[in-house]
Amino acid sequence: MKPDELLFAKTHEWVHVTSEGGAKVATIGVSAFALEALTDLVYIELPKVGRAVKAGEAFGEIESVKAVSDLYSPVEGEVIAAHDSLLDTLEKLSADPYGEGWLAKIKLTSEHSLKDLMDFKAYQKQCAEEGH
Repeated sequence: MKPDELLFAKTHEWVHVTSEGGAKVATIGVSAFALEALTDLVYIELPKVGRAVKAGEAFGEIESVKAVSDLYSPVEGEVIAAHDSLLDTLEKLSADPYGEGWLAKIKLTSEHSLKDLMDFKAYQKQCAEEGH
């Protein structure tokens, strides 16, 4: 996926929504900007499959040598997949944040939270402002 095809949360998670079997499914990941800021990753905790999440709710965490940060769900729904192989290959996150670096897939129970997300251009502006 390309960043300009995604939606972004203020907390640096990205979302790609597709239709699977009649349901809307959001694939969630962490932006390249956030991964560059974190630098050397040492641990990630992903949400459990079957867990119900609300938009803005912490659903995991990511740890680098610099800090531990919560991962927030940008959407509301049920976790239907977690990318557990990342636990052993954290380098995939930085190497391909918008592809192999996905974290979880969530079956949407509401599309309302999608309205609160930014397109890539607006997200780039936020990142530029944070960088100052």
